[in-house]
Amino acid sequence: MPESGSTYAAAGVDIEAGDRAVELMKEWVKKASRPEVVGGLGGFAGLFDASALARYQRPLLASATDGVGTKVDIARRMGVYDTIGRDLVGMVVDDLVVCGAEPLFMTDYICVGKVYPERVAAIVKGIAEGCTLAGCALVGGETAEHPGLLGADDFDVAGAGTGVVEADRVLGADRIRTGDAVIAMASSGLHSNGYSLVRHVLFDRAGWALDREVPELGRTLGEELLEPTRIYSLDCLALTRTTEVHAFSHITGGGLANNLARVIPEGLRAVVDRSTWTPGAIFELVGQAGSVERLELEKTLNMGVGMMAVVPADSVDVALTTLADRGVEAWVSGEITERTGGDAEAVALTGDHAS
Repeated sequence: MPESGSTYAAAGVDIEAGDRAVELMKEWVKKASRPEVVGGLGGFAGLFDASALARYQRPLLASATDGVGTKVDIARRMGVYDTIGRDLVGMVVDDLVVCGAEPLFMTDYICVGKVYPERVAAIVKGIAEGCTLAGCALVGGETAEHPGLLGADDFDVAGAGTGVVEADRVLGADRIRTGDAVIAMASSGLHSNGYSLVRHVLFDRAGWALDREVPELGRTLGEELLEPTRIYSLDCLALTRTTEVHAFSHITGGGLANNLARVIPEGLRAVVDRSTWTPGAIFELVGQAGSVERLELEKTLNMGVGMMAVVPADSVDVALTTLADRGVEAWVSGEITERTGGDAEAVALTGDHAS
């Protein structure tokens, strides 16, 4: 008897499950919208009414793309899928806002070994919630099923975002001046960077389990590691409306010094005083469990600072008040000085972290 013909389903791709996932995610996508969005979910492309940009004299479009790295492994192992999307949005929109751009819309890409509709919908729910927190729309995305390449429970997420900024209001190194203050904004934890180091230290070396209760954290290890990335875009935009801002720096992979250095102009440097804040317990735990040197921690993790703003000294009070009113813990962490012939680095970290 001849064998029956091969099918897409037999190869591991379930089209009906994909359709079911789309139906489940629709309600969340509807909540992550803006008036400029045209049409709904299901088209081949998302539509955004660009006539809304007519109010700009010279609108510049900003674009950014990112993922959340190996933090997805924590979500998979815990079976919690409705927060990782907030991490994705934070990684993208907070790169956009660094130049002063207002995030307008995002698209996502979810790659799975097997489509479990409820699981995919939960991921999209987190993305939609993140977009709402960021003030942007989720206009579309793609869910790809890769049987044979990924295990049934494996997945990854990525996204791209577009924002807009007036040409003469672009923030960056050219605005920074000697005497400017550096304001640090607290992170919610590890955010979405350095998880390869964190997983190696806590799982492979220390042998800790995700359900381990950690007194220093006040919760389980898994709950701490899955804490969503803080999204700063609306907070940063509020700063630009209430006072003068010269630059922002999103503290992600590479740590505080490397990311802040990206916006410091030639001839100047930022002097940041570590003693102005105490990193959260998770950072110390990673260092202790893996005997990780401080400099290695600082060039890998955010050490408790997720975003930095460089503002004129006379803007500090308004800036701190604006952030406090928005529930953002912030403080003056340093200043901009001249970089003399012997100062090779754009960022100098001084002092020890407060205890």
